Amino acid sequence: MKLLVLGGNVFLGRHVVEAAIEEGHEVTTFTRGRTNPGLHPRAEALLGDRDGDLSALRGRSWDAAVDTSGYVPRIVRASAELLRDSVGRYVFVSSVSAYADHSAPFDESAPLARLDDPLTEDVGTSYGALKAACEGVVDEMFGDRGTSVRAGLIVGPRDPTDRFTYWPVRIAEGGDILVPGDPGRPVQFVDARDLAAWMVELGARGPGGPLNATGPAAELSMERFVTRVATALGGVCRFRWVDEEDVLAADVEPWTELPLWAPGKELAGLMRADIGRALAAGLELRPLEQTALDTMAWAREAGSQRSTLSRETEREILSSLG
Repeated sequence: MKLLVLGGNVFLGRHVVEAAIEEGHEVTTFTRGRTNPGLHPRAEALLGDRDGDLSALRGRSWDAAVDTSGYVPRIVRASAELLRDSVGRYVFVSSVSAYADHSAPFDESAPLARLDDPLTEDVGTSYGALKAACEGVVDEMFGDRGTSVRAGLIVGPRDPTDRFTYWPVRIAEGGDILVPGDPGRPVQFVDARDLAAWMVELGARGPGGPLNATGPAAELSMERFVTRVATALGGVCRFRWVDEEDVLAADVEPWTELPLWAPGKELAGLMRADIGRALAAGLELRPLEQTALDTMAWAREAGSQRSTLSRETEREILSSLG
């Protein structure tokens, strides 16, 4: 298969390219050439800019395209219009954030978020609604040849956000570890390598339409998550479960500063996506332990990527609670 990857040099896109090459596909990347140039010597590298310079894509054809870098409908439309008759299938990386309501569990039939201002391109404040609008463009341009992968939290080696990495790193350090909220609350995430390999297969054979893409296959509680990670890493630690209100009172930022934690009734369903359709379409998920071990190995080399809960703040919260 001849595969075009829009993006391809950072995290998920990088794993897509590596998975496709490993499977023997002929890969072309389209990037601005600013990040990790020359990263994939076995792939053809086209340079350009999705916002204004698509000339390198003209007059070419591929069996499929995987769009890992589409956030704004106007920009997605430009490349989709150009590629509509030049690729057989189009796989777009969307997000579970595209849903309008995260207060309860959801499947692909749930309503999507809508932009209050159809002209906004502010990804920071309208990320989910913009992703939903991008999906609309893909549907319009490709019909059942288009697949919108509504990904959950994407994790694993080379993740630049630390939105999962925090936990293996902290658990490996040991000691008293603050864990917020209800031990039984579910958590979901997907290893970027599993997601990438599956999207390559979607490019080859479909199906089209929306697919929730996260994991694990069976419900996983936060308590089981931290316990299994500790066992895998050999961490000698004690988990201290702290009420959400006490953590919020310490001005700890959910999800970013303390990952896998999304408090409040309005987000009670965020990590309860139904992934039955993706599993039926061939999504295969490696064990949590493997993701934790591989992420930890990479983190030892890469170091911290962003600011998460400091050990000092963690100690202060735990000390205040006795």
